Amino acid sequence: MPGVNTVAQFVARELARGKKPNRLIDEQSPYLLQHAFNPVAWYPWGEEAFARARAEERPIFLSIGYSTCHWCHVMAHESFADEATAALLNEHFIAIKVDREERPDVDQIYMAATHAMGGSGGWPMSVFLTPDLRPFFAGTYFPPEPRHNLPSFRQVLTAVHDLWHGKRDKVLASAAAVTDHLRGQATDAGGAQLDEALLHQGYRLLASEYDPAFGGFGRQPKFPRPVVLNFLLRHYHRTGEARARDMVLVTLRRMAAGGMYDHVGGGFHRYSVDQAWRVPHFEKMLYDQGQLAVAYLEAFQLTRDPFYGSVAADILDYVLRDLASPEGGFYSAEDADSPDPYQPERHGEGLFYLWTEAEILRLLGPGVGAIFCHHYGIEPGGNAPDDPHGEFAGRNILFVGRSVEETARHFDQTPAETGDLLDQARSRLFRARSERPRPHLDDKVITAWNGHMISALARGFQVLGVEKYRNAALRAARFFLDHLVEKESGTLYRRYREGLAGLAGQLDDYAFLVQALLDLYEADFDVAWIEAAVGLTQQQIALFHDAGAGGFFEGGAAEKNLLVRMKSDYDGAEPTGNSIAALNLLRLARITGNDEWRVMAENTIAAFAHRLREYPPILPQMLVAYDLSRHPPRQLIIVGEKDEEGTRRLLKVVQERFLPDLGVLLADGQGGRAWLGQRLSPVGGMQRLDGRPTAYLCQNYACSQPTHDPAELEKQLDSQPWSSP
Repeated sequence: MPGVNTVAQFVARELARGKKPNRLIDEQSPYLLQHAFNPVAWYPWGEEAFARARAEERPIFLSIGYSTCHWCHVMAHESFADEATAALLNEHFIAIKVDREERPDVDQIYMAATHAMGGSGGWPMSVFLTPDLRPFFAGTYFPPEPRHNLPSFRQVLTAVHDLWHGKRDKVLASAAAVTDHLRGQATDAGGAQLDEALLHQGYRLLASEYDPAFGGFGRQPKFPRPVVLNFLLRHYHRTGEARARDMVLVTLRRMAAGGMYDHVGGGFHRYSVDQAWRVPHFEKMLYDQGQLAVAYLEAFQLTRDPFYGSVAADILDYVLRDLASPEGGFYSAEDADSPDPYQPERHGEGLFYLWTEAEILRLLGPGVGAIFCHHYGIEPGGNAPDDPHGEFAGRNILFVGRSVEETARHFDQTPAETGDLLDQARSRLFRARSERPRPHLDDKVITAWNGHMISALARGFQVLGVEKYRNAALRAARFFLDHLVEKESGTLYRRYREGLAGLAGQLDDYAFLVQALLDLYEADFDVAWIEAAVGLTQQQIALFHDAGAGGFFEGGAAEKNLLVRMKSDYDGAEPTGNSIAALNLLRLARITGNDEWRVMAENTIAAFAHRLREYPPILPQMLVAYDLSRHPPRQLIIVGEKDEEGTRRLLKVVQERFLPDLGVLLADGQGGRAWLGQRLSPVGGMQRLDGRPTAYLCQNYACSQPTHDPAELEKQLDSQPWSSP
């Protein structure tokens, strides 16, 4: 979609050209709307398509992707926009499009099937199903002509058609075997025992995969995977294992120095295709921004190094500037692809973010331009070390090629002088880049991903003291509670777009929003956020809890067209809903005194014991939950009003420290004291000392000597380690 910023503009333009849409034109998903003018007779996921497949005994071609997916665009252009290919699909198959971001439950089932059939997984995902939705053949991207040991998409369609009509008994037998495998996965109970050694094993395995040269884990491509950083920082906090901390700090530094970080506009791209974080896959996802902002904030708490705080602020500022919706939520993503600012008719990956040396020198002048090029590794012929498709020829990806100190020495300046010049240069390039046609914006608002962002903004206020971050978090939380919680039932919607809420919330929507509300409470101290978290947790339990085996299903029981209800067992780009649900239940049990929720959290962790035993790093966030479950609750309860100077001074002592196991509660006169007192009996006896805001540091509901002196609170916090379970 060259030159188009939103899918609404694309749709309007295509309609104005007289293009005839297919059934997807009535959908809200930007991804589905991108395919609304394909000659393929697409159906959205639903009974209309399934009924036709059954009535006509036709196999289903299921295509799953998302709107900012580069290879989804490629396959759409090469195959789905091709009349001959569309005719073959329309004649022999029922074609269904699914946005994986709207329907992660559907995506999870058929991704597991793709892996079970020997595929590598990825998007676009191309799966062939029987009319009763059982998968029998799967792949990802198929080219229009055979290449790179892949058959053409038309060859695949023809072969599947021939199999369906010539060897249907074998097709059905294969579909039955794959379905049995999926159902076996879904019902695999925990069974194994967990112990502290598992935490150390998780650390050791991650350490063995660490890249000491460039940070991160493994070789290439490199994904940030914030859940790993989360676990390692907490492992350091508990054990004092310095290498766990150092692996995180080096990784965060190297990521922010590489091309995966947007040095001009802030925020991170999806992943790096190379080992050194130099060449990114250029899409920007909301869920990455939220989680990475928290990782940098925690590194700042741990080190007080302003570098980490600055990167966190840049991420949050990018989201508030470019991904904020007028209603208060946050949009999902910006595309990897964009129009070429030098050749607008050309469209390719990363072109919005790339620079020629000539343009930089023209914008900055020869003096500042030379300094900028030296620092950011700019070369006359382009600087991409990995360019398999020839997309970056003559262009430069900004990365820190030399430190500010090295650049200052080279140009006989002080580091402060060079730093100021680089700041000014980035601002000038930002203004110039703002005139370019932007990448496509996926303007749907996803509840789960907004949960990450609300948490990050709440934490940003706590750690950096920037009021606009708390205000944005409050506005977003109110938006979700007002517009995405169904008033009568109290259930949650997953998506909001163009004024409409829709799609039943899934486990991650509930879990991530509950986590956000609990984080927001610790920034705002209004017990209404805890009450909302409690209500959503009750709904989550009713809709998704597996009372027999423990844990939570990803999709709700009301969805009739799911082949199997599954539980995600991989903390990947995002944590699983189960990992966060376990943490939420532990936090809520400690706040509300509801011991049944503590037991439910422990049973949730136990449901994944077998997977944790096999390979602990597969679920690092679940390891965090397990570690927390082993220790008695630690809470800081402040008796005072949130706007009192004494309260702020006590909170500052906590917020400038990395204390991931500590819950912070405020017993104020605005309802907090009464609400907490009804649930936690020690709160009722807590008083202000000398009429001043007073802190009570408690472990397992037994409290240290109360104090209103920040220095004394510092001593208590620094001298009270984890207790043994």
